[in-house]
Amino acid sequence: MEKVGKQILPGITDERMRRLAETLAAEEPSGIRFFSAPGRVEIGGNHTDHQHGRVLAAAVEYCMLCAAVPCAGDVVHIDSLGFGNYDVSLTDLSPIKAQEGTSSAFVRGVTEYLSSKGYRTGGFSAALDSDVPSGGSMSSSACFGVLVGAVINGLFNGGVIPAEELAKAAKYAENVHFGKPCGLMDQMASACGGFVFIDFENESSPVVEKIDFDFSASGYTLCILNSKGSHASLTDQYASIPAEMHSVAEALGKEYLREVDPVEFYDRIGSLRGTVSDRALMRAMHFFDDDLRAVQERDALKASDIGRFLELIDQSGRSSQMVLENVSPEDPGNRSLAFSIAYAKHLLSGRGACRVQGGGFAGTAEAFVPNDEVEEFTEKFSEVFGDDSVLVSGIRRYGAIEITE
Repeated sequence: MEKVGKQILPGITDERMRRLAETLAAEEPSGIRFFSAPGRVEIGGNHTDHQHGRVLAAAVEYCMLCAAVPCAGDVVHIDSLGFGNYDVSLTDLSPIKAQEGTSSAFVRGVTEYLSSKGYRTGGFSAALDSDVPSGGSMSSSACFGVLVGAVINGLFNGGVIPAEELAKAAKYAENVHFGKPCGLMDQMASACGGFVFIDFENESSPVVEKIDFDFSASGYTLCILNSKGSHASLTDQYASIPAEMHSVAEALGKEYLREVDPVEFYDRIGSLRGTVSDRALMRAMHFFDDDLRAVQERDALKASDIGRFLELIDQSGRSSQMVLENVSPEDPGNRSLAFSIAYAKHLLSGRGACRVQGGGFAGTAEAFVPNDEVEEFTEKFSEVFGDDSVLVSGIRRYGAIEITE
């Protein structure tokens, strides 16, 4: 795990660190250390990961930050600024049904996973602060799980646990203890930092490639667009995407679309129609195209071809909206996400790029805005969608880290 000076980390201010240190010093006045994990955005490969496909994700400058010290005993005490404090016993690390959906579940789950892999664990006290926006689709839950792993890594293991293992620990905690059946993309982006290309063909051991690309020199700024639409009653619509993709794979004798030869799919698409729904076939078409696009986006970044990269982002956005159909929910009165993308494209007038960010139907989109237009873009978009509807961020180079003075 890298150790990084706070002066090169946007968003890590002396004031944030001071408040955390003062909170923790009331209980543990010496030996305080600081750790951080970033939020993330999905860049390429919309709804490809659950079909063992390929994705491109990136860490953002919004992050969780904590001050921590080891403690004797088997209790973790966390003071989350603005959200109260709680204790987590590590005596028995098996999942507790009553703790599903709570922060305690992450602490126990990450500890259990790392302990099972032979790493040292123990009790600690931590004061936590986060500027990862709630509801901004930046995966605050994955970020928290990775941060817990970073603390255990730094306090008890000398920082030797690989970032990929911290990501797997956070995923295990979220799946088994927290009770959410998520994939590994969010945790991997938070743990590794920067642009991260992930191939999930072998889901238990995905291939992870960190892309060396200096986004700050690209001439563009990442803007997360919060349409403030409601996710209520959308669970079935989210679930329909992997279910319908699976139905196409099964019709071709496979479990996941990644196992299907696209040539065979198109050769048999006529006979498949009627066996599976037309929408399922469209969603399979999106998978094959966006899975390949994630590779092409990675290659464009490696070649420092920002023009090609933005072109691919727009292609992915059009495919999500028109082929995957995860931008507009079935309720005709809930079109905030589609409207936000349409209006952002109007403001960009052919410059930059814009696409849905994450699961879709409601929530957020992402726009790559020319640096000299960010202020005007933010002002005009906010006039329509309200305050805090544009979250401006760079790409954070560092994932789970310890922060040095």
